[in-house]
Amino acid sequence: MSEFSGNKSFKISNQKVTESCPSNIALIKYWGKYENQIPANPSISYTLDMCKTNTQMEFLPDEKFSVQTFLSGKEEPKFAEKIEKYFKNIQEYLPWILNGKYIIKTENTFPHSSGIASSASGFGAIAKCLMRLDDTFTGCNNEDFALKKASFLARLGSGSACRSIYDGLVVWGETEEVTGSSDFFAVKYPNDDVDEIFRSFNDWVLLIHEGEKSVSSTVGHGLMNTNPYAERRFQEAHENFSKIKTILRNGDLKSFIKLVEHEALTLHAMMMISDPAFILMKTGTLAVINKIWDFRKETDLPLFFTLDAGANVHLLFPANENEDLIQEFIIKELLQHTQNNGVVKDVMKF
Repeated sequence: MSEFSGNKSFKISNQKVTESCPSNIALIKYWGKYENQIPANPSISYTLDMCKTNTQMEFLPDEKFSVQTFLSGKEEPKFAEKIEKYFKNIQEYLPWILNGKYIIKTENTFPHSSGIASSASGFGAIAKCLMRLDDTFTGCNNEDFALKKASFLARLGSGSACRSIYDGLVVWGETEEVTGSSDFFAVKYPNDDVDEIFRSFNDWVLLIHEGEKSVSSTVGHGLMNTNPYAERRFQEAHENFSKIKTILRNGDLKSFIKLVEHEALTLHAMMMISDPAFILMKTGTLAVINKIWDFRKETDLPLFFTLDAGANVHLLFPANENEDLIQEFIIKELLQHTQNNGVVKDVMKF
């Protein structure tokens, strides 16, 4: 990956930079990966608007390499160890990175363990801060390249983080359906190929379970290595890219709903047929899904769901004249299945 090799000529100095990065929710899911965070199949996501990580990074070049991290004001030594390891892994691309001390202060605008990918927004914000420093030290000052390299670096921290660098619909993983797509960084999906109906969406996240997951995503990805249906799943993701490309262009909302829900359930089906098998959905998750299906059958209103690797439910519905009716149903019928009447309200727009 010589394109991203670091500039050997640099002049470092004390710096303090601040960046924000939103989370994202995949529509076609990435589940299963190879060495160096290479995805086993392509994915496409919506970038959220209000659920983001705000990060301040202070760089002190006169001190020995170390990382000190604070999350919402509380020092987190274990996270610091993780970031130190990450920085060492990306030294090839940022040769100056081990020449000082970092004080990283970060906070999320959304609750921890909420089914919103904090690793995506967190590593995205860190990668953007690093590229701000790199621009200062090396004089690159190429905004498009900086975003591309930030996506590349974010991927090495957390795979899906590479998609959070861009807004709107974002693709990660090489696919013949999207020109310029890559396993090494994310690219924006071409806006001209997206019907208006998909350009402004609500995403309300029902907090069914607010604790730690019983199986981490890292472990779950690893179990795809021995999953007997893995190769068929990877092939299906490629097939679904062809389908979603047509759907997005034609504004076929019903087909969009069917595909997005199928992808969510397939993700969890892969968990259930892993060895060992595991289930991250809770009874509340299933209750919400069944109520959504009944509501849609009775009203024909476009409320649907997707799931991340957890129990919480992302409720998706377009921003249009039916919003009030859908929101009323959510509050009246679905909130009762959350742990503490918890819901995070966000939008996806571009």
